[in-house]
Amino acid sequence: MEKKVLSEIDIYFGQIKMPENFEIDREKLCVDILLYTNYNNEFSFSKSWDILQTYLREHINLEYKFTLVHKKTFGNIYYPNQYSPSLLHLDPVDLKNSPDYVMLYGVNVGKDSCKLFIEYDDNRRKGRSWEIILNDNDFVIFPSTQRYHITTNKSEQLNFILTSTYEFI
Repeated sequence: MEKKVLSEIDIYFGQIKMPENFEIDREKLCVDILLYTNYNNEFSFSKSWDILQTYLREHINLEYKFTLVHKKTFGNIYYPNQYSPSLLHLDPVDLKNSPDYVMLYGVNVGKDSCKLFIEYDDNRRKGRSWEIILNDNDFVIFPSTQRYHITTNKSEQLNFILTSTYEFI
């Protein structure tokens, strides 16, 4: 008897553990989000963001043997008691140009103040969900086919979260 997995929903998550003296300046990244995010929430560039992107791409490639190519990044700020709407980065009308993966990174997030809530279907068991607390320096990468949202910010501070989309190679 043999087994062949035809499809899976892979999620990668953890903390960014940079080498000493190469840490991501998250405070500077918050300022960059404020300065370099346009009216569409699209984030342009910063040195700290580039360090983060390089770290993630290289570690994914080394550990899991695939390459992520950056498409877009969005800077999001959540006020106290604010939450995100349900989001989906896949465009069902334009699958060719849609991203394959989404990454969320907690730039400056109040401790245990919000969760990432991912919706998925497990064959005939529809409407399943998985949630994870998103704190400072945490990242979560998941397929762009999954709908998700950020739960209510329960802290008294602003939560800064970066969202990046990637193409899989």
